[in-house]
Amino acid sequence: MKQTKPFAFEILARKGKARAGIFHTPHGSIPTPVFAPVGTQATVKSLTPKQLQEVGASLILSNTYHLFLRPGDELVASLGGLHKFMGWSGPILTDSGGFQVFSLAQMRKIDDDGVSFKSHIDGSIQRLTPERSIKIQENLGADIIMAFDECAEPYDRRYNEQAMRRTHTWAERCRDTKTRHDQSLFGIVQGGVFPDLREQSASFISSLDFSGHAIGGLSVGETKAEMREIVNQVTDILPEDKPRYLMGVGTPADILSGVELGIDIFDCVLPTRLARHHAAMTTTGRLNMMNAAFSKDNEPIDASCKCYTCRNFSRAYLRHLITAREMLAASLLSIHNIHTLIRTITSLRDEILQYQQTARKTR
Repeated sequence: MKQTKPFAFEILARKGKARAGIFHTPHGSIPTPVFAPVGTQATVKSLTPKQLQEVGASLILSNTYHLFLRPGDELVASLGGLHKFMGWSGPILTDSGGFQVFSLAQMRKIDDDGVSFKSHIDGSIQRLTPERSIKIQENLGADIIMAFDECAEPYDRRYNEQAMRRTHTWAERCRDTKTRHDQSLFGIVQGGVFPDLREQSASFISSLDFSGHAIGGLSVGETKAEMREIVNQVTDILPEDKPRYLMGVGTPADILSGVELGIDIFDCVLPTRLARHHAAMTTTGRLNMMNAAFSKDNEPIDASCKCYTCRNFSRAYLRHLITAREMLAASLLSIHNIHTLIRTITSLRDEILQYQQTARKTR
């Protein structure tokens, strides 16, 4: 299953294992490495598409599981697809629903064919299979779609062996089911914290000739050291010429580590979730904007930040919005937090490009 058009991935520069590139999609080119804000319900919480463009987002993520349950993928398709439905003209990635079945679904029953579960919204019994996941994602119409996988608790070896085998079989079924040529299908590597399982999974998923690859089952309870070791191992096995996506990971430190190890795409709910809980991300750590010390502080969240929030509002004003329970607080903090992560990853990309330029000049 070769996909050269309309998708293509170019690596422009390297610094060790780190890469700077461009991933071309039907809705625009994505500079990599890239951080994708999460729009679970076809919206990045508290932000408009225009605000996302202004903050520098070039890729956003929406969720198959949630949109399947509400409002329904067939409805989204009838209204012109996800891009039109949510008013976002840039690239979109949808995950397969596998992680949400693991983390949210009630009374789930997993078998080799798929997963039956009780909806967390209305208690109805639902069924997801690899074929159904691909059909839902084709209805949604995202540029990048994910193979249906099984995410397991990271330290249970017996279960990870079983989940990995299912993930591999389901990946083949997803590949064989996909019909749209304007969507790029990524396979997902699983295997918990076990190096031999991760090696098996990375090798098998690589053999299926997907147009990109994801590393799943991380940031679910393992240590930072274990995550770094797994990412380092897996990126040594995955093909060099295809984009690599570290799923659900997005702190500044994790982004730095992942970029160093050759990851191209990141996503995480963290910046908007922290914003809703009154926390601001900075290059030196998080700030609790409810802190009474900020009540008369006329400085921005971060003096080095050029986001809309930091250019226009003080810490005192943000604390006032929070204590007054104004919705604007979550919007302004989300703008700042997403900008902070995008600024972090853009800086890393620039560093890789500059490193290669400097290396060429000294040869």
